[in-house]
Amino acid sequence: MSDLADIDALRAEFLNKDFDVQTFVFEASQLASYALACGETAASYTDPEDDDFQAPPTFPTSLQPKRRLPEGFPKLPGLGMDAGKAVAPKLPIRPGVELTGRTHLHDIYRKTGRSGQMTFFVTRMEIYDPNGTQLATADTRVVIREKPTAQDDT
Repeated sequence: MSDLADIDALRAEFLNKDFDVQTFVFEASQLASYALACGETAASYTDPEDDDFQAPPTFPTSLQPKRRLPEGFPKLPGLGMDAGKAVAPKLPIRPGVELTGRTHLHDIYRKTGRSGQMTFFVTRMEIYDPNGTQLATADTRVVIREKPTAQDDT
């Protein structure tokens, strides 16, 4: 991937096409344990007996697709690193409700920084309830930094 035309070709071929679908069901104790591990103290996230008990807003970032990238996506040269997570909660996630996570590549872009060319991938999982109502989105960013050349080390 040496130029922006290559990025445009990847975007045209792979963006916004579901490549993984997972179903999840969580018990109240699992949601409470997650909340406590994150340092949450509000009863609505830590006490399954609370009238408004629900998963904490960051919970969708813990859901992972089976595939990280679509089938046929090329392996890019460089050093891959986690570049962050983001969640957009829309409605509460409740225990015992079957959730469906649909994953697609949401964005592919390139930046040049002090360390050289970097290619970013944003993988988005959209989480739905059994009625098809979207409850949240969870984005995972991965950056692939081009490998430094020998002259970069001097």
